[in-house]
Amino acid sequence: MKNRVKTILSLLDYHYGTDIPCFLDHENAWQLLVATILSAQCTDARVNIVTSDLFARYKSIHELADADLYELEDIIHTTGFFRNKAKNIIACCQMIRDEYNGQVPEKVEDLTALPGVGRKTANVIRGNIYHDPSVVVDTHVKRISKRLGFTEASDPVKIELDLMKILPKENWIRYNTQIITLGRAICKAPVPKCEICFLSKECQYFKKVRNR
Repeated sequence: MKNRVKTILSLLDYHYGTDIPCFLDHENAWQLLVATILSAQCTDARVNIVTSDLFARYKSIHELADADLYELEDIIHTTGFFRNKAKNIIACCQMIRDEYNGQVPEKVEDLTALPGVGRKTANVIRGNIYHDPSVVVDTHVKRISKRLGFTEASDPVKIELDLMKILPKENWIRYNTQIITLGRAICKAPVPKCEICFLSKECQYFKKVRNR
């Protein structure tokens, strides 16, 4: 397993590089936090369109904490689940303003205590803002990590722990963005393009399909 993991990570670095920027547009921690909350069940491309207007309207976490709920719902409507997202975003910003002096916290336990923030969102902030090694498990990481044989779990937290055991810390942050890129172009759901995938020789899913 160790050698196979090393080979896969080397191939990901070769094809996608080691410095892939975050796919969500942001200028600071609170903007990335809001964008990540909005990204649940929504594409990054759509979120970036919405946050362009959102961040032009609300220029600070304090302004967003005082936002009118219905106005915010209208702005983020196209991201889906907009009522719940709007409520959580306002409550989250209020908590950061009141309990953290307007600064997005760094510790995972503080981040996950914020309304609407789970481990995925917390790890996005920790990795991209505070450069604290973290594994982000989104739908692409969940699907492809299972196909590669890195985990057998379906629960995101268990997948995160499995990946932390086998991936070197220096790969934790970029593994997510590399796998997202792979998932969008090649290792799609439900039908991956195994015939053009540079990881096919190391992929357990491909071996199972080929041997059927």
